[in-house]
Amino acid sequence: MIRAGLLAAALCVLSQGASAACSEGVAALRWPDGSARFTVEIADDAAERAQGLMFRESLDPSAGMLFIYDRPQPAAFWMKNTLIPLDILFFDASGRLTGFHENAVPHDETPLPGGNAVAMVLEIPGGRARALGLSGAVELQHPRLPDPVWPCE
Repeated sequence: MIRAGLLAAALCVLSQGASAACSEGVAALRWPDGSARFTVEIADDAAERAQGLMFRESLDPSAGMLFIYDRPQPAAFWMKNTLIPLDILFFDASGRLTGFHENAVPHDETPLPGGNAVAMVLEIPGGRARALGLSGAVELQHPRLPDPVWPCE
């Protein structure tokens, strides 16, 4: 009886962990040799996307900002008024990486393009993608992806 109760409790914790892994405030990444999760702030309207991470003096290594568009579209970012270097990852509606810029330079106004059908953009601390070994076919998991190759369970 005690073992059954412990097993049920363990399954409950595991299921909560699985659902927590696919929540609005978490962006999960996977690639052939690894995976990572970031706690994210959501920027899903024009004002939030325009503000982004400008004027931030720091960003936790496991944190980021996820920009969500109403529909896939061409997207390019710049670093005006951004004080910290960022890795910028662009994803299509399926969650596949379409563009990547490593260590984008603070205050640089050069447009950094991410593709013609961008649905989401993830900004993480500069150099974090390299530190994680992010490479190859990178996929994003998030509940608001319209047509995910890595769906939430």
